Amino acid sequence: MDLNNILSQLGLGASKDIVYLSVSPGVGLELIQLDVSTKTVKNYSYRPLEYNESLREIANIEEFRTAVEELFSELKINLKSNVVLNLPMVLFGSTDLPLLLADDAVTEALTSEVEQSYIFKRYEPVVSWCDASNTQSGDSRKLFYSAIQKNSIDEIKNVLTELGINLVGVEMSLTSLLKSLAFTGLAEEQMKDNVSWNLMLINPNGYAICSMVGKNIVEYYEEPLAIKSFEGDEIYNAINASAQITLMSYPASYLYIISGTDMVSAELLAKRIHIDGIINYYDNNDFKKDNPIPVGLDVLEDAAHRITLEAIGIAAGNAVSMPVKFNFLTTSSDSGIDDPNEPFHVELGSHEFDISPNAARNLSLLVSILLVLPVLAVFLIVPMIGKQKQAQLDEINSKLEQTNNEIKRIQEEQNRLNDFDANAEIKKVLGDNRAKLMAYTALGESVPKKLWITYFIAQGDGKFDIKGDCENVEDIYTFYKNMKDSLINTKLRLHKLEMKTNSVDEAVTIDPNMPTDYQFEITNMSDAEVNAIVPAAAQDAKNADKKDAKSKSKK
Repeated sequence: MDLNNILSQLGLGASKDIVYLSVSPGVGLELIQLDVSTKTVKNYSYRPLEYNESLREIANIEEFRTAVEELFSELKINLKSNVVLNLPMVLFGSTDLPLLLADDAVTEALTSEVEQSYIFKRYEPVVSWCDASNTQSGDSRKLFYSAIQKNSIDEIKNVLTELGINLVGVEMSLTSLLKSLAFTGLAEEQMKDNVSWNLMLINPNGYAICSMVGKNIVEYYEEPLAIKSFEGDEIYNAINASAQITLMSYPASYLYIISGTDMVSAELLAKRIHIDGIINYYDNNDFKKDNPIPVGLDVLEDAAHRITLEAIGIAAGNAVSMPVKFNFLTTSSDSGIDDPNEPFHVELGSHEFDISPNAARNLSLLVSILLVLPVLAVFLIVPMIGKQKQAQLDEINSKLEQTNNEIKRIQEEQNRLNDFDANAEIKKVLGDNRAKLMAYTALGESVPKKLWITYFIAQGDGKFDIKGDCENVEDIYTFYKNMKDSLINTKLRLHKLEMKTNSVDEAVTIDPNMPTDYQFEITNMSDAEVNAIVPAAAQDAKNADKKDAKSKSKK
């Protein structure tokens, strides 16, 4: 039975794809799916989508709907899918709050602080937060928080729901980018434990410095800068002048520059900035030279060049664990995509399916019952079967004992009869017969057309003697070689080879144009054994002649 049918019968429903969408101001809307095991992009496409940098929101939600429909249609993905969405970061910060505050109180306090921002004076925020790693001191703890407009998330969720798509998570670009750097290995050296480094992000509104230790965010600083107002090299001089002062406040071993705007090349900026430490860079824009990870054959080359680090990071899912993560569909502490009500995505071989926590509990209960039933059956049935088998075993042991006694009696009788060993005699007869059979078989397969066997004897101890006539020496040699190859380990030798004549005179007067007969003898016997056989053979021939003579006289 197919696995999907089994899951359907268990009430788990049809399997759903996990699809990852990313809104990137420089590219638009990206749809991506990764093969996490090989770290390759197996599915990708994008559509232009206008993003309002001033209001930090999608400019036209209907364009978003159209882009989603086109991407799903182009890549032949079922709209009945689960989607995790990455959005550009709207606001990010950190604060210290008392340890005694409950999660609800923390969310309320952070919401009040977020509402001081100019964007959230007009729109209600959705706040997501998490504890900073190892930063508790005394009665307070350090928190990182981020916020996105609630109306933006509601509009996106409504559009996707109308299309039949289930939105299961909303992340923001900073954490997606950090996951991408870890997943692709671009910042492998920097993300090692206890390594201090600074991540410098260039965007159309300025730049940000994210001070890091390994994978942990320590501090975050934004510097507004009207990048669009500069021309040519002025933009690099302005960023350099501002960043040199800022970076002095964040000493580190590495500086990693990532440009997300087509107006600034991270490579050129890296050559202008002079600091103590190693500078690395990556152009997450049109200046990009290489893709961060390989792409599958189904991904078009032009599309592959547009893949952003944020799209890769969101698609990496739980393959990368980062200390700081957010999910704006919830407001709980440490709320990443691993929401307690979120379906689990499970892969069994080539089959994928999603299962809700309730269904998982039901499945666990069913599996437990299925596992317990055999155990109960074993406890009940095994003793019954054991008694039956024990009775059969006792009967077999009794018969075995009788058989052993009979064997012992026969062996004692054999010992009394001159220690006659029946098994040894049987083996000896079989061995002798087998040797003779092999000799006859080899003889039948090896005789050339113009060669005649006049005498053949095969003894039980593997001794052979073969005599014959032939018109030429070549056939005799061929016959000898074939017999030797067929009867391995018999040590056959060509004992005799001579012309067949009655006298020396006849041998001298032989016509060279007439065929000549040759006599030969092939044996593995010693000379003494051969000579002992000759009188016996002569006597047999003499007895045969007498028998023929008597037969003729009677007639």
